[in-house]
Amino acid sequence: MSTPLVLTTVAEVKSWHSSQATPVAAVLTMGALHRGHAELITYAKANTPIGTRVIATIFVNPTQFNNAADLDQYPRSLEADLAILQGAGADAVFVPDVAQIYPSGLQVNPPMEPGVLGEILEGNARPGHFRGMLTVVHRLFEIIDADYSFFGEKDFQQLALVKAMVAKLEMSIEIFGVPTVRDNSGLALSSRNRRLSSAGLELAQQIPVAMDLMSQAFTAGKTTDECQLVGRDYLLSQGVAAIEYLEIRSSDLISQPTATDARIFIAVVIEDIRLIDNLEISK
Repeated sequence: MSTPLVLTTVAEVKSWHSSQATPVAAVLTMGALHRGHAELITYAKANTPIGTRVIATIFVNPTQFNNAADLDQYPRSLEADLAILQGAGADAVFVPDVAQIYPSGLQVNPPMEPGVLGEILEGNARPGHFRGMLTVVHRLFEIIDADYSFFGEKDFQQLALVKAMVAKLEMSIEIFGVPTVRDNSGLALSSRNRRLSSAGLELAQQIPVAMDLMSQAFTAGKTTDECQLVGRDYLLSQGVAAIEYLEIRSSDLISQPTATDARIFIAVVIEDIRLIDNLEISK
């Protein structure tokens, strides 16, 4: 496969878009790509009309980090990222600097507000994160003018918020969720995993085990509180002590979970690295 065309300015993206009268699909990333990101590209290729061009973005968005150290430590590996995009069949990649995305400065006015859905789970743990995320997604959608965009279900709350923003603003783009890609242990692939030591990785691999135990308890008829205690006790017993949240919610994240609509959401900190995941409870 040919190397994706690297675009660094808004003008270059606009020119690329208008060069062919074909549909465009966008996959938005912050780089440090892995097999999960590659799956988004291949999924986009397979689930859009023949001839659709797929463009990825690599932009570490400063407005969605509420921890400056986390922003500084976020892995950046452009050459390796380009190799992954090439293998997955991406047609182009937009790699802007901050000035291209925020030409008037980081204090965007008005920002995209996440509302009630953005105040729970990740929104409660990371104030301002979803405002920054939605603002940059809106900006990238404006620049790329894509027909479709694909997001991983590992960031399920992010996916729900993007869908809500697109519906509210009546944007002419279709949003797709792509199932979480996991390693052989069941751990969700994440750019943050590479920052874990071997011992930390072993601890992280207990996250899917805890979710499976909670899922089994829920389908057996235990209450959500009892299920959450099952997961929490297991993680603590394995040495995962910093549990930010571990909850069972419905797929809309707001209503009460039911026997046919329930999903586990978890965030833990291992070796000062936040890891999140979620799992739909099988019906």
